[in-house]
Amino acid sequence: MMTNLFSVFDPSTNIFNLSLNWLSTMLGLLFLPLYFWFIPNRYNYFFNFILIKLHNEFKILLKNCNYLTFIFTSLFLFILFNNFLGIFPYIFTSTSHLIMTLSISLPLWLSFMFFGWFKNSQHMFSHLIPQGTPAILMPFMVLIETISNIIRPGTLAVRLSANMIAGHLLMTLLGNTGPSMSNYLIMLLIITQILLLILESAVAIIQSYVFAILSTLYSSETN
Repeated sequence: MMTNLFSVFDPSTNIFNLSLNWLSTMLGLLFLPLYFWFIPNRYNYFFNFILIKLHNEFKILLKNCNYLTFIFTSLFLFILFNNFLGIFPYIFTSTSHLIMTLSISLPLWLSFMFFGWFKNSQHMFSHLIPQGTPAILMPFMVLIETISNIIRPGTLAVRLSANMIAGHLLMTLLGNTGPSMSNYLIMLLIITQILLLILESAVAIIQSYVFAILSTLYSSETN
């Protein structure tokens, strides 16, 4: 019996006290080799079309660092795959945990900061004080910009995990009310669950895109 609403997100598959649920994060590595043996079809062309569009969009934002587009395109695909895995029943949702999302956003943010401050120190200082700021407001603007820079990895991580948790909790709450409903209400519940599943699929795509595009924007500020 579920004692806590958030316990549906807890790792539950253990062997010798080692959680095996996190292995679902690496399931994409099992599918990637098979992709190269498939005969090209409409799905392959559609997938490549999305990758090319993402590459061109990231290339515009990154300006002189076009090689970084491969990092952010891979990041988008990794998050998208794990978001979609969480929609299927009995599969562990790794992107709904802060430990997972922070382990993605924090190293990215730290690498951007180290690169920016060591290589483009003057450029980074100029970002702390927007152009045209009155002299009396400069200390406050430096403080505000510093705080906004520091909380960036946290906002990236919380945004992704909170959006993945919200839809899953709503579907769990509605699903638990099924046994106590009449037949007519169960049909309505099934239709509602299908609509929520479509919404969750859209959220999985949008949140992976938002995470990748914000990471790209943060990277472009250090160049």
